[in-house]
Amino acid sequence: MSRIGKNPVVIPAGVTVEVAEGVITVKGKLGQLTQEFSDVTVKVEDGQVLVERSSDHKDQRAKHGLYRSLVNNMIIGVSEGFTKSLELVGVGYRASNQGNKLDLALGFSHNIVLDIAPEVTLETISEKGKNPIVKLTSFDKQLVGQVAAKIRAFRKPEPYKGKGVKFVGEVLRRKAGKSA
Repeated sequence: MSRIGKNPVVIPAGVTVEVAEGVITVKGKLGQLTQEFSDVTVKVEDGQVLVERSSDHKDQRAKHGLYRSLVNNMIIGVSEGFTKSLELVGVGYRASNQGNKLDLALGFSHNIVLDIAPEVTLETISEKGKNPIVKLTSFDKQLVGQVAAKIRAFRKPEPYKGKGVKFVGEVLRRKAGKSA
């Protein structure tokens, strides 16, 4: 039995969960999320969501904990939301935004302009003497992670000086460089 899959997901106040024909819908104050599921059964009972499987087949074992985690992330997302922060480390690296357009100066010959999905709230923080920070907030955990990974992929941190786009709090593995 999956240790994660057998734990029930508690539904907080203000969140509604509906299950119909292989699709689970979660509505809350921040938005609405839907997720298709297969090979497991999802039940809503007594303010909890239970994910169960009918057999110990490999596909069902694999998806048991997965769907429980997806439902949990959906419920947390529509009630509290998710935030990812990226830090731009390097001389001349800048970030600014106009609405949902992110403008990044990452040392290339041109600026990178990226259109962010409308479900994601974008905020850039630039203080003198500190590295610029890009904050992404949304109710969809997968979407926030995907957008953050796309921004980080423009200039990954290098191991010698640590220049590049990194997550706030990320620990980089540093190398010594040439010995004289």
